[in-house]
Amino acid sequence: PRMSRSDHLELDGVVTNVYAGGNFNVKTDAGAEIRASLAGRMRKNRIRVLLGDRVTVRLSPYDLTHGVITYRHK
Repeated sequence: PRMSRSDHLELDGVVTNVYAGGNFNVKTDAGAEIRASLAGRMRKNRIRVLLGDRVTVRLSPYDLTHGVITYRHK
């Protein structure tokens, strides 16, 4: 089971655009467009995220337009 921090929001969405350097645009299920970067653990384990993948994004409550991709759904 994944542990989640209580001060972050976790949303599911689909990757809509891929940029260089591990940056992505994610369309959440709520309808918001978020720019997101890849989490360090995912970079370390070389988990690839491609266009159209379903992902979990963790958002800070202070900036709801930027997040970190923490999980790629199978």
